[in-house]
Amino acid sequence: MAEVKKTDGGRKHRVLVVEDEDNIALALDYLMTREGYEHDRVADGDAALPKIRAMHPDLVVLDVMLPGASGYEICQGVRLDPSLHDVKILMMTARGSSIEKRKGLAIGADGFITKPFELKELREEVRRLLGAGG
Repeated sequence: MAEVKKTDGGRKHRVLVVEDEDNIALALDYLMTREGYEHDRVADGDAALPKIRAMHPDLVVLDVMLPGASGYEICQGVRLDPSLHDVKILMMTARGSSIEKRKGLAIGADGFITKPFELKELREEVRRLLGAGG
């Protein structure tokens, strides 16, 4: 019998994808479905924080460059909200410079991945952040 990845409370891990590019969002949707996570998507930076507060996901896969608020602003917003202290954030950017990565990690991201990414690389990073092993 296949084992579904669940949190300690017996529910599936919840992941929110914040990504405005449909082709990348489709790849992420495929991965999250295949991994057995409950997931949703927001394509606009301004809609991300209210959605994160409403959904309280285990992980936010967060693009840096978004219409509306940037990924950095959203990350800061999550980190400034004590009720969201347990939400993990994996930031994605097409500009994978070490400065971008340091900035993301400095404002509270738990991980950072450069686009384009391999699905295997992303899956391993998501599993690491959710504590689901590799």
